[in-house]
Amino acid sequence: MPYQVGESVLYGIHGVCRIEGVEDKLIDGNSVTYYVLNPIFESGSTIYTPVDSEKTKAKMRPLLSAPEIFRLIRSMPGENMIWLENENENDRKNRYREIIAGGDRTELIRLIKTLYFQKQTRAETGKKPLASDNHFMKDAEKVLYDEFAHVLNIKREEIVPFIREQIEYKGG
Repeated sequence: MPYQVGESVLYGIHGVCRIEGVEDKLIDGNSVTYYVLNPIFESGSTIYTPVDSEKTKAKMRPLLSAPEIFRLIRSMPGENMIWLENENENDRKNRYREIIAGGDRTELIRLIKTLYFQKQTRAETGKKPLASDNHFMKDAEKVLYDEFAHVLNIKREEIVPFIREQIEYKGG
């Protein structure tokens, strides 16, 4: 098994989870081994996911190290946005879902940046932000910022000010 009991991992939209155990369950007469995951920032939740499932392998990732997180934060100002202007809304939503589910931290940063600037642009023209964009931004922030908070041992509400401070420090 690539992951061990007690280890913290990133698991899809659920964010940072601790592997609390590994259990065998009998499903249709076959024994299937499951990871038992508890999301760190969602008390009372438990997730069972098959150890040998391709979906599990696609969703579960090791956490970044603190130096990797600091490199990502420093790279944020230079990241391009990914607004999909020429695509229809469903294609755009599907792409955003893929980014969030994929867990690529650079793509998550680009998505958050894109949706933040799109929200600002709409506000400047007197328009409300799109509800779907708000939803995607919250999901992307949850996955990325929960990992940052856990690895850096910072409270979730301190992550955005911490990121701003790091970016300003680099620029100053």
